[in-house]
Amino acid sequence: MTTASTQGFATTAIHAGQDHDPTTGAVIPPVHFSTTYQQDGIANLRNGWEYGRSGNPTRTALEIQLAALEGGTSALSFASGLAAEDALLRVVGRPGGHAVVGHDLYGGTYRLISRLWGPWGLDHTVADATDPDAVRAAIRDETSLIWVETPSNPLLSVVDIAALADIAHDAGALLVVDNTFASPALQRPLGLGADVVVHSVTKYLGGHSDVLGGALVFADPELDERVRFIQFAAGGVSGPLDAWLATRGIKTLDVRMRRHSENAQQVAEHLQAADAVSRVYYPGLPDHPGHALAARQMSGFGGMLSVSFEGGEPAARRFSESLRLFTLAESLGGVESLVNYPWDMTHASVRGTALEVPKNLVRVSVGLESVTDLIADIDQALTVVRS
Repeated sequence: MTTASTQGFATTAIHAGQDHDPTTGAVIPPVHFSTTYQQDGIANLRNGWEYGRSGNPTRTALEIQLAALEGGTSALSFASGLAAEDALLRVVGRPGGHAVVGHDLYGGTYRLISRLWGPWGLDHTVADATDPDAVRAAIRDETSLIWVETPSNPLLSVVDIAALADIAHDAGALLVVDNTFASPALQRPLGLGADVVVHSVTKYLGGHSDVLGGALVFADPELDERVRFIQFAAGGVSGPLDAWLATRGIKTLDVRMRRHSENAQQVAEHLQAADAVSRVYYPGLPDHPGHALAARQMSGFGGMLSVSFEGGEPAARRFSESLRLFTLAESLGGVESLVNYPWDMTHASVRGTALEVPKNLVRVSVGLESVTDLIADIDQALTVVRS
């Protein structure tokens, strides 16, 4: 199968890992629900298939697709993004070790590192990931990994992946980049020096709010083998239907991310002009601190943005609850537009920590609807805020 390095991204998204069924010629590969496979003799596996936890043809097709899109040597598909992160930490986050984590992360990731892995002996330091010198200063002799998101959740900070890769490798550490907000359609961290890419497949890769999944994509096949053993031994694999839904979603990723980015740019510019808004966090805006960097390392600015309100917490809550076309819900990256109040929703777990989010902040996942309808909905909600 030709990979993303020798053909266009959209072509790879549609064809990687999606060979026609050899028995029937079906253009769409079937979903393999079987949990076990006939052996041609004791321990003589037919084409390597044995048991659903150790391998599944539908899951493997997704993993081939993910590796091709990110330019990795291999990928692993998990039941959720946090299951993927936990499996990786079992290999690179040893007790007595240390991790440097970005100052702005998904609340569930920070909860996993601080509250689950912390008691097992993995220490961590929070550093401003947009400042390479701050990250370098946070490194210790026992540091084994640097973990960042770019753009980050929910403040849309942009991190210099190549600079942090150099810092990590000079220290003998790994750079882990959560690429969920950008997706490989807009950014490929492995090509900039990262060692592992993390995805919540639930978000833009699946793209339709109907699949739960996570993934890791590796630059180093040896690291893949170590994490693959953890996946097999601990069992946090994605189910075949979820894997199939993800492969289907990925086939439209290129065109979806273009529309997400176009809509979000217009929404961000409209919100920036609103008198009730104190700040819009979107890398596509020229006054965003990471705009120039995002323009260099991304091919588009994505569909996520956040907004701070002049009226503080009451205004943020009122805006979130007054939207009609935007759905008030957790998650992001679906075709429908969503709004989220991080303080009480996705980032409630980081209250009282260095990652605490502002109370006047609203996170917006801009969908694929007509942008004029989205802006009209925003305007009616802003009218409620001002009243």
